[in-house]
Amino acid sequence: MNTVFRLSREREVSYGPWRAASGLLEEMPPVLLVDGDCAEAVLVHARAPRPGQRLIWVGEQAPEHAWRVVARPIAWAHLLHDLDTTFAATQSDSGFLDLDVSQPAPLDIELGEFPSAEVRRALVVGIAANESGYLRERLTQAAVPYIDEAPSTERAAECMAQHHYLCGVFNLDDHHIDAWGLMQLFRQRYPEAMTLATSEHAQRFAGPLTGWWHRRRVRAHTRRLGVSGLLALPLQPPVVSRYLEML
Repeated sequence: MNTVFRLSREREVSYGPWRAASGLLEEMPPVLLVDGDCAEAVLVHARAPRPGQRLIWVGEQAPEHAWRVVARPIAWAHLLHDLDTTFAATQSDSGFLDLDVSQPAPLDIELGEFPSAEVRRALVVGIAANESGYLRERLTQAAVPYIDEAPSTERAAECMAQHHYLCGVFNLDDHHIDAWGLMQLFRQRYPEAMTLATSEHAQRFAGPLTGWWHRRRVRAHTRRLGVSGLLALPLQPPVVSRYLEML
């Protein structure tokens, strides 16, 4: 960490340890880096996420509100790239970290070169907390250590503008996001990646005739988009494993 702080002084965006000034103890650091093996990690895991704060968790059993989960050895270059491209950062005269997390840097999905494909990364969009925890665990077991969770269409688009993905999982039942549009964009941007859709309507034998018609339409649309697989909710471990083992 000391090396990162020292070297960043020569860059446009610099980082430093958070130090609360006298009388400003209620302020919080914009980025929290937590070792999952330390005693303090238990408190961070149990505490509700603070608005605007990014939590980077090192190790296993990360809380659901973690912004990034990384394994050892930490790929510092990739982690710094995420910080640089996600936050609107300015360098204060004090030399300490000053991030405006309320205004991320503007991103254009249609412009810019693709980031490096060397990082094994997955995008999970609109998946409920009870399912996302299982997906995160299974992706990690499939040697995909970097997992971005997007709760909105805008956040998913930002992620696709920043990173290269080898897998994307989209919840078709979340009506707050444009899952179909995002899957189409994902397929265009990452034609070699695995694209998975989830829906309760993927069940083959459930519900009345109207449910059957909806299931047939969902399956037809996913085939037309070239989606790799349509997974039923709740997720079935054998089916999920069959797909993730191909990554």
